[in-house]
Amino acid sequence: MVTFETVMEIKILHKQGMSSRAIARELGISRNTVKRYLQAKSEPPKYTPRPAVASLLDEYRDYIRQRIADAHPYKIPATVIAREIRDQDIVAE
Repeated sequence: MVTFETVMEIKILHKQGMSSRAIARELGISRNTVKRYLQAKSEPPKYTPRPAVASLLDEYRDYIRQRIADAHPYKIPATVIAREIRDQDIVAE
């Protein structure tokens, strides 16, 4: 797979007057690959970041932050906080 940077380098070298064969030799890729990207009318696809997915801990985020702040300067293990949240859910049901 050719990276976006390689595609841009192919186009720049071609604009500078290098032949497809010379570009292929310089970049260590096939001449057919160079020709394919020179003939392509559009840029390579640009990927957008995925939308954020809700976490199971979102509803407990404030509790976790408060619990960590209350324990400062000491540190609470994540397993202890997880147990407390689990116990809260059992009591709440």
